[in-house]
Amino acid sequence: MTTADPIMTRITQGVNDFRTGDAERARTTLLEVWAEIGPAGDPLHRCTLAHYLADVYDDPAEALVWDIRALDAADALTDARLDDHHAGLQVVGFYPSLHLNLADNFRRLGAFPAATRHLDAARERLDVLPDDDYGALIRGVVSELAVSIAAGDTARRPTH
Repeated sequence: MTTADPIMTRITQGVNDFRTGDAERARTTLLEVWAEIGPAGDPLHRCTLAHYLADVYDDPAEALVWDIRALDAADALTDARLDDHHAGLQVVGFYPSLHLNLADNFRRLGAFPAATRHLDAARERLDVLPDDDYGALIRGVVSELAVSIAAGDTARRPTH
């Protein structure tokens, strides 16, 4: 069961704007929410918001800032807080994706040792992912990024 949360509703709206092609509107909405909650706000809000804010930036350095904030917030997030929002979610399930995003940002910046460290951190946590479409997606991207890192490829992925 999901508990109503006006901040999460606004984040979802921003994400929906991004997914329908309005990156500027999404960025504006999400940055407004960030201005309200700030870097010391609820870790669930910060983690979710920063994770999606990273996606609205094409510049890997800007995306990296937000992905670091998402990882930092995840470290402060508890399973109890997640359960208040949506029963059954666990923080440990966030880490493969969070590290994968960091690996991709560092790869795009040409920082291949850092990219490899985060790719390894994502790999170490893959066993917590379910055997569903999401788990398969993350596992597939881990494999794709490994190839890109090995090749020294810094090109933006089409689905960053």
